[in-house]
Amino acid sequence: MSWFDQLISANSHKQTLVAQQAALPGRATAVPVAKTNVVLGHPMQPQAPDSDDPWGQGRQAVVLGGGCFWGVEEIYWQVPGVYTTAVGYAGGYTPNASYEEVCTAQTGHTEAVLVVFDPKVIDLDGILKIFWESHDPTQDMRQGNDVGTQYRSAIYTVSDDDARVAQASADRFAPVIAQAGLDPIATEIKPLAAAGDGHFYYAEDYHQQYLAKNPNGYRCHSATGLKYPA
Repeated sequence: MSWFDQLISANSHKQTLVAQQAALPGRATAVPVAKTNVVLGHPMQPQAPDSDDPWGQGRQAVVLGGGCFWGVEEIYWQVPGVYTTAVGYAGGYTPNASYEEVCTAQTGHTEAVLVVFDPKVIDLDGILKIFWESHDPTQDMRQGNDVGTQYRSAIYTVSDDDARVAQASADRFAPVIAQAGLDPIATEIKPLAAAGDGHFYYAEDYHQQYLAKNPNGYRCHSATGLKYPA
């Protein structure tokens, strides 16, 4: 969380999702980012975005929101079978939003991580096991001391099959949460195409693989300590 966000994080309005008609207008030009992930050495953007195999060799993708995207991305670039990762904004309405705009809670976006993986090594359920265990999905519009709609828990899928897997994983984890006496899962689970304006917008390049560039940077892992059932 940057100094800018810390400055305004106490504002209660940040926990209320903005209406589409009230969202900031954004801009038509995408934020420029490096071509490759500095940790994994693979492209951060699909090489054939309009094809049936945008990432090549049958790789799959999912967009996850689990709090501050710096720490979430760091977790996933270490997972065997993950091909590439990138941070950005999703679930909202402001095209090509800036970080400062997202911090105002007037874009509708949550901080999100694009995870591209090889299903022959790790499947989506394996990706989601890590997701459920590495943040607190019962917290609504926050993670720990990070407060606001930009920190909401979310799973945005890119296919109907993936949407079913995501919902099934939440249903599988829900009894574990209930048995521990915690609040119900608050995670927003939607196809990416149905979330906000249906886009994942890449964040500014300095946010990409931030904790590889700044090893002593901020991490928020407000996990429950509960294990996803096998």
